[in-house]
Amino acid sequence: MDDEAPVYLSQLQVPGEELYLSLALVNTRFALGHRKVDLLEDTEAGHLWLVRHELLPDRVTLNGRQFGRLLGLREALRALFKAYGAHERPAAGHLATLNAALAAAPSTPRLAWTADGPHRADEPDAGNPAAAALSLLAEDATDLLTGAEAAQLAECEAQGCDRWFLRSHGARRWCTTKCGNRVRAARAYAARKTR
Repeated sequence: MDDEAPVYLSQLQVPGEELYLSLALVNTRFALGHRKVDLLEDTEAGHLWLVRHELLPDRVTLNGRQFGRLLGLREALRALFKAYGAHERPAAGHLATLNAALAAAPSTPRLAWTADGPHRADEPDAGNPAAAALSLLAEDATDLLTGAEAAQLAECEAQGCDRWFLRSHGARRWCTTKCGNRVRAARAYAARKTR
């Protein structure tokens, strides 16, 4: 891998990230080899991530306080996913963080009229674009945790990987084939070593 290439280019998208941006947010912190990578290492990186995922207009800046809320939401979502996976009740603080993000830019129901006819469209309050972005991420996570696909939510079982994904079938244990191959290679090495 080229040392000058951005780290996120070497990381394969995991199943579910294309459906749920909250899953992609949680996976912005991962292990690459023996080092930990954080795609949200500073305010500029956080701004870039939100712009890339079309949650924030490029012209809108992200201040340090808003960036702190983004990181707080990411950690709360990670904890909520863990609690869900372990069938445990999450800490009240993590729920409060998610609910605060939901309330920061509440959606307003609107009637939209497209070629298919009228339908309801809920639009977040655009007065504070950063709060609206966090609200959309929190709503996305709420939809994931309360929807039919919640049963597919799983943490990668490869050692050192702490990414989350949606299982395509019950036997899937790893977020990517890269993690699966690493686990199988480690097993084969251990088996050869014990002989």
